[in-house]
Amino acid sequence: MAGDTLQPFSDGDVVLIPPSMLHRWEYAPDSVDEDGYVCYRMVAFSHSLVERCVAMFPELRNRLAGVDFPTDALKFGPETSRIIRKALSEMNGMDELGRLCAMFRLLPVVFTSSDHTFVGKPVRIERDVRRMQQICAYVMAHYVHTIALDDIAAEVGMNRSAFCSYFKRCKGITFSQFVTQYRLNTACDLLKYSQKGVSEICYMVGFNDLPHFVRVFTKHVGLSPSRYRKKVQQKSVRKDPGSIYCPNT
Repeated sequence: MAGDTLQPFSDGDVVLIPPSMLHRWEYAPDSVDEDGYVCYRMVAFSHSLVERCVAMFPELRNRLAGVDFPTDALKFGPETSRIIRKALSEMNGMDELGRLCAMFRLLPVVFTSSDHTFVGKPVRIERDVRRMQQICAYVMAHYVHTIALDDIAAEVGMNRSAFCSYFKRCKGITFSQFVTQYRLNTACDLLKYSQKGVSEICYMVGFNDLPHFVRVFTKHVGLSPSRYRKKVQQKSVRKDPGSIYCPNT
């Protein structure tokens, strides 16, 4: 789903999503690799960054002169997709400066290619919905670390007190409770679909103390992490022996 459009996608597709466009990928259970994972590569950048670079570097300005940033989602054709996939794959083995240089070379490909189709228009949504999306995106990007109220409030242009009142009014729970729920949901997925140990999962989802994680998990889920994993694995075996299950990513 990109903006207002829902359509299938397949291995090797490359899509450009404009800033703030609502999007989501749903993976079929049989799309995972032998370890139960789906691999994708992503690079995120703001249009303001590109504009500043174009203004500063003549070499880039000559390549992007007069370019308009798309407001619709784009799906690139076979040749452009091949070029972009190759560039992103090579970035994995580079240091920070190498990735930056590779990104400069990639920008003209992204913004001047005619090898694309339009695959989604932005959806007009209310301010509160957009703000909650911004909050959720921030939590998804930072939940493995401590999220300070001052930081998330600043992210959405509010002071701490106003943010706490706003969030409680919109969601019916405190921001701290919301973050805990997200961490526990992530922990449940890892317990279901990975072989990682409970202690490793504890730190992966943002808890800094294993006994505290076990207590919180048991209180909210009704089972300890170990018993929860055993229960869901037993259900999977009874449901369809030999199948591979994968969460939506």
